[in-house]
Amino acid sequence: MTRIEVDREVCIGAGLCAWNAPEVFEQDEEGLSRVRAGAGSGEGLDEGALEEARSACPAQAIRLADD
Repeated sequence: MTRIEVDREVCIGAGLCAWNAPEVFEQDEEGLSRVRAGAGSGEGLDEGALEEARSACPAQAIRLADD
């Protein structure tokens, strides 16, 4: 299982994570990315899409960690 985290102190709101993995990431009212409710464990999610979202982040604000 992969744990998904967004460092909101680093996020610049580019939205590439939400573009690449909309089932996992969304942008809040401030334009910053966050993990959608229930998606933080990464269970049952497309690992390829997660990695694409992580690597596309210009601020490197996404962390994927194996539990």
